[in-house]
Amino acid sequence: MYRTIQQSLLARIQAILLAKYDVTLTNLVVEQPPSITLGELALPVAFELAKRLRKAPRAIATELAAELTAALPSLEGVASVEVAGAGYLNVRLDRASTVRRIAADQHADIGGPGFRLVEHTSINPNKAAHIGHLRNAILGDTFQRLLRPDHFKTGYEVGVQNYIDNTGVQVADVVVGLVYLEGKTLSSTRELLTELLETNQRIDFYCWDLYARVSQWYNADPDHLEARKQIRLNTLHALEMGKNDTADIADLISTAVLRRHLQTMQRLNIEYDFLPRESEILSLHFWDAARTLMLEKGVLYLETAGKNKGCYVMRRAGSAEEIAVEDSSLPDEDAKVIVRSNGTVTYVGKDIAYHLWKFGLLPGKDFGYLKFHQYPNHCCWISAVHGETPHPSFGHADAIYNVIDSRQNDPQNNVIAALRGMGYTDAADNYTHFSYEMVALTPRCAVELGYTISEEDQKKSYIEVSGRKGFGVKADDLLDRLIAAAKSEVDTRHPEIEPAERMTIATQIAVGALRYFMLRFTRNTVIAFDFKDALSFEGETGPYVQYAIVRAANIFRKANTTAATSLAAIATLDLSNILDTEEGSSLWETWLLASKLTLLIEQCIATAEPAYLAKYAFQLAQQFNNFYHRHHVLNETDPTRKSLLLATAAVAQREMIRALDYLGIEAPPVM
Repeated sequence: MYRTIQQSLLARIQAILLAKYDVTLTNLVVEQPPSITLGELALPVAFELAKRLRKAPRAIATELAAELTAALPSLEGVASVEVAGAGYLNVRLDRASTVRRIAADQHADIGGPGFRLVEHTSINPNKAAHIGHLRNAILGDTFQRLLRPDHFKTGYEVGVQNYIDNTGVQVADVVVGLVYLEGKTLSSTRELLTELLETNQRIDFYCWDLYARVSQWYNADPDHLEARKQIRLNTLHALEMGKNDTADIADLISTAVLRRHLQTMQRLNIEYDFLPRESEILSLHFWDAARTLMLEKGVLYLETAGKNKGCYVMRRAGSAEEIAVEDSSLPDEDAKVIVRSNGTVTYVGKDIAYHLWKFGLLPGKDFGYLKFHQYPNHCCWISAVHGETPHPSFGHADAIYNVIDSRQNDPQNNVIAALRGMGYTDAADNYTHFSYEMVALTPRCAVELGYTISEEDQKKSYIEVSGRKGFGVKADDLLDRLIAAAKSEVDTRHPEIEPAERMTIATQIAVGALRYFMLRFTRNTVIAFDFKDALSFEGETGPYVQYAIVRAANIFRKANTTAATSLAAIATLDLSNILDTEEGSSLWETWLLASKLTLLIEQCIATAEPAYLAKYAFQLAQQFNNFYHRHHVLNETDPTRKSLLLATAAVAQREMIRALDYLGIEAPPVM
């Protein structure tokens, strides 16, 4: 509702600026006054116009205030406009009218035309998912939820992809471990998978240990170092070539591990629409089509001299026409190698081809599609050479968001440079590298997980994890520990509840704690995970917000009513005499904050920063808890005041539940 009023107000100001001054401003800034007593919106538009109009800001503000005051009858929800300070426009809202509209669930729409493609998780299918992967997956899943806001009328059309690098060096390493450390063949690899399944053991956990062993094996014997590196290289080439036993072993293992990854992520309410695999990008010759296109567009060329002689290279920024070389006879030593002199394509080359497909810019190329995993409400498809029909379509994005850690900044920038160099400026402009920093452990958390750490590490604020070195936290192990801790608390507090329901509640709390912890920090902040901090019922945590929702539910239960009934009652109440008082201002603050959910969602989308919504959920929970302690709802004797208090609790609860839902967090019935 706040955003609805803001939009109508800004539209009217733009119309006034055009009619009165023949001026159009690209962006009108809206601020919030330092105190609610000064109004609900503050606009510095007069300061933006002062130099252009050669007038004092306060004089301009006075003129605008007069125009807006005359237009008040058509500005629903706006009570007054006044000039403040050196030229601010302070806007006061009609509290009673706005509360009724908020209670009626009037919100500004979010979204628009166009297909948004969100790619996240993208775990190498060579071992179990770990804590670092969870930040990627939770960020991506939350962002796709924001793009298609189910609680409101509109949203964007969204596709969620999880890229599977099933022919890369990490999968090759596991194959090396199976073949050279364990003596496995294609046949015995199949037997291993059957044995693990029958004994209820996990292939992703098995590969976790094997991956660490083979990483150590490569460097264990200096006399065999080069030979073992060659084994790794030969295995990698066999995977890329396909149609051989080595590639078949890799396919068996990577597919089995992938299924485990999907199950792990589903525990966290994370689902996907499509799983494109690198094996199909290779076998369907996406790169060949991309290479032809890049040569035609002049961004790829054969280097004939210098260190990159014999390689196909791409200039790192801009198009060929935009770059001036002082001496064109000299090679560009800074050019990015796309195809090595031995004919192999680099990671960036394959990524360029893949992203051309994403934007529908790879003529005649598409994946085959096969059903792979059935979620409760939709199917997840996987790429294939020959697929089935009918099938959905994904390679036609108008905007893409790649959730990839910040260490991949350079490759991502190279892909954007390639798109721009080929003249696909719209694609380049709508390509977002949704970067983030790593997840580490606090020393206390590492000790709780059973690791022995040195005195030096104990003094650090965080300890980095490494799956290759065998020091890490499996995502499922982490979630199991969180659920066990939450269940212990639920069992103590609610022994009267059936065990199965207590487990469900404990899972909701644990998932909420984990997801919120990963989302509360801005993307470019290193996270040091800690069990105690994540599960705390106090402070900025998921359980704190969940507990506020439960506290609101207890009010309705004790009052023998519902949140919906309480909100509906607002329509018939005379609220002005209450809301316009000093005491009513504290209630109004809760309503005002509750009305800003769509504003925060819009901000999160514009900045690709879900942390703002996590912060909002916490602030709303704080606001509700302050209301709860200040107003004794159940003991109120005045019927109108009691109805308003119940509705205030109801609107706070409704928007807290929605905010958590966008964060992928459920609200349990009890805590």
